Amino acid sequence: MNVALEPVATEAICDPVSLEVIRGALQSSQKEMEALIERTAMSGFIREKKDFFVALFDHNGDLIVGAYRPSFGDPIRPVFEHYPIEMMQPGDLYWYNDCYGSKGAVSHSPDQVFVQPIFVDGQILAFAQSWAHFADIGGMRPGSISPDCTDIFQEGVIIPPVRLARDGVVNEELMRIFQRNTRFPDMVRGDMRACIAAVRLGERRMQDLAERFPRAAIADAFVQLADRSELAARKRLAETFPTGTYRFADAVDHDGHGNGPFWMRMELRVEPGKAVLDFSASDDQAPGPINYLVNPAVPRAMMSMYLLGGDRTLLLNWGSGRAIDEIILREGSLLQPKWPAPLGQRGLTMMRLLSSTMGLVNAAGGESMAANCAYVIYIARGEYANGETFLMSDGLGVGYGARPYADGIDCVYYIAQENFPAEMLELDYPIRVRAYGVNKDSAGPGRWRGGAGVVREIEVLAEQADFSIRIDGVAQPSWGVKGGMNGGAGRAVVNPGTPQERELNPFSDGNVLTRGEVLRLETGGGGGWGHPFDREPKQVLADVLNGYVSSEAAARDYGVVLSADGRSVDDPLTERRRADRPPVEGLFHRNGYRDTLEIAQ
Repeated sequence: MNVALEPVATEAICDPVSLEVIRGALQSSQKEMEALIERTAMSGFIREKKDFFVALFDHNGDLIVGAYRPSFGDPIRPVFEHYPIEMMQPGDLYWYNDCYGSKGAVSHSPDQVFVQPIFVDGQILAFAQSWAHFADIGGMRPGSISPDCTDIFQEGVIIPPVRLARDGVVNEELMRIFQRNTRFPDMVRGDMRACIAAVRLGERRMQDLAERFPRAAIADAFVQLADRSELAARKRLAETFPTGTYRFADAVDHDGHGNGPFWMRMELRVEPGKAVLDFSASDDQAPGPINYLVNPAVPRAMMSMYLLGGDRTLLLNWGSGRAIDEIILREGSLLQPKWPAPLGQRGLTMMRLLSSTMGLVNAAGGESMAANCAYVIYIARGEYANGETFLMSDGLGVGYGARPYADGIDCVYYIAQENFPAEMLELDYPIRVRAYGVNKDSAGPGRWRGGAGVVREIEVLAEQADFSIRIDGVAQPSWGVKGGMNGGAGRAVVNPGTPQERELNPFSDGNVLTRGEVLRLETGGGGGWGHPFDREPKQVLADVLNGYVSSEAAARDYGVVLSADGRSVDDPLTERRRADRPPVEGLFHRNGYRDTLEIAQ
């Protein structure tokens, strides 16, 4: 339902200077809202890992400004379907986590959305929105996103769009119902208050802005900022994709139930004045929880990240999304599953989809980054010494794909989020961090190497802990570009280097470890860009000395032979080694999976 108010009168057109002031104020308000959640949330996944998102939307519900978080759909309009704009009042607050009811505006149930209408002079000027991943909302297992799930009911309580506050007064009864359905009510209560405080702060900052500029001028600024982003995105789209059809495909290894791989196939059709992005050839939905209910705004945002080209004067908003005129999705597919298919592990599919949009650019002959590796999630459940239950939901960073001008980013967890500090883990949970560093040789070799993954070893100090593991990119690692090689794969090993060593299923639940046992997690790296024999030997040497690349891999993958002490390059041997240059089509990674040229076919 596309609800819109009558256009705000534009008798006060926003001049260029005011436009830049308003743009800066919007970005500043967003950052202040983020800082509030970061400093007041209770759960580590929100407070430390930054698994949250805030944004401001115009009076129609279209995105004005938000963090670069291309997993979020169209979060305001689902509220309109239950609460028409003309019925909203100052002090209202709305809340939901219903994935299917919101048509993928939120894509798995732990993500809670809070929406605050912002009134100025008795009319809605904008909406403030906050979103955060809550640690537990009930379901079949603590953490609510088990690989064992087979329908969405097993993934926790579902909240349709509801009015959580009227005249600024929060409905405590409604909150009590929700908090009764979580295993950690105090944590959830604190996280809800942080999210509510953030949207109320956004309301105040927008009302402050309205004291400096006429309401009509602010509304006109919203339009101008969207038009500016659209113009830049359409120009870049035309430069990158001449008239024609472009295809790319990539796959998720498994669904946690023995099925897979599951392929996502995308086609971009470009005609004069029109661009259509079609996902209908993707595989059917999975029995397990890797399904990703894609809202059309998501692929638009993913493509916009490339089309805006990192220009900090442009906002990732609804205008940039208009560069793609139509999104086609097939009901019953992996990217548009039917109710009540499980969605809890959709992050694996989401990361593959994000990389695949860059694969389309490469298929068109453009120069975009190689594939990112999918981040690794593990959840530990058990009891402290005093008998209280703990839930440690952690995600580990991976390597991002190399770029046409630089190496990929090392050890990053999903764009703007962070790895848990070792000190925080040991303080909050009954574990000891025994190792934490770079996963050597995980980065995809190339003229520009991919980003490297992470190694973390944790020793269990509780009597017993039940682990859930989620690792993708083992059978289908992150692909390289233009001769760059694929990134390495991740794995989870218990008691490494001992007679009791065993490797865990990379996508499994119910893995029990007892006191003194050690879990070693290794995450994968991003794909490389360009032929690895074109990388400067001094850069390869620096990678060896800094622990990113082994001397064996330097010789095998990069053709760089080091001296006996490993401190310098043996130039004559390197020259001879590089004379035997493998052709691009002959490049394989250690697991034999070929580069992007084959994936795109």
